[in-house]
Amino acid sequence: MIGDMVGVVDALGASQAVIAGHDWGAPVAWHAALLRPDRFRAVIGLSVPFRPRGAVRPTSVMRQDDHAQFYQLYFQTPGLAEVELERDPRRSVRTILYSVSGDDPADGGNPAIVGGFLNAMTDPARLPSWITDADVDYYAGEFARTGFRGGLNWYRNIDRNWELMAPFAGLRVAVPALYITGDRDLAVGSRGAKELIANLSKFVPQLRGTMMLHGCGHWTQQERASEVSAAMIGFLKDLA
Repeated sequence: MIGDMVGVVDALGASQAVIAGHDWGAPVAWHAALLRPDRFRAVIGLSVPFRPRGAVRPTSVMRQDDHAQFYQLYFQTPGLAEVELERDPRRSVRTILYSVSGDDPADGGNPAIVGGFLNAMTDPARLPSWITDADVDYYAGEFARTGFRGGLNWYRNIDRNWELMAPFAGLRVAVPALYITGDRDLAVGSRGAKELIANLSKFVPQLRGTMMLHGCGHWTQQERASEVSAAMIGFLKDLA
């Protein structure tokens, strides 16, 4: 995927670019900057901070017991999550968008699940202001067309990505960086995340700032569009 990002820069006729990514796009952006600083002169990570390569396989330390399991482990079995999410793509999309946002008072985006992925989540009676029915219709239509397997397979490749990164263990992101997240983001609430974010400059020496958005959940650039856009533009101006 980093190669794809380089290909986009090439297709645009540029020698360098600033790369930004959210959620799983954030590790792609962070690692594009890590491995190809010659092409990516700065990076903006949304929601997910840069996480240095650990000493053990990622799935080996994910929670699984008689009561619950980490959602990424639930996604590992081919076909299991597909059946649940594809039963009603529109309900799945609507429920996930709402339940891991800052608008759900129940904080339904619990990373430890019991049974199905959607069980502990809330299907809202009405959508929050930052997402429209037209948006949900579009996403649901695309997932109805393609299924959820493509995205789920990214989770199934976590350990392989860890293996592929072995030669680069200990390497730090050397370009200017900005990190933006919400204080109600499930990524911030995951094990070890707060400590990692507090010490992020150890692994990203040119970190220009960490922006924590109060009351914001997982969808930073949708839930707080104006604040995120202003922060990104300010960061880009400072690079000039």
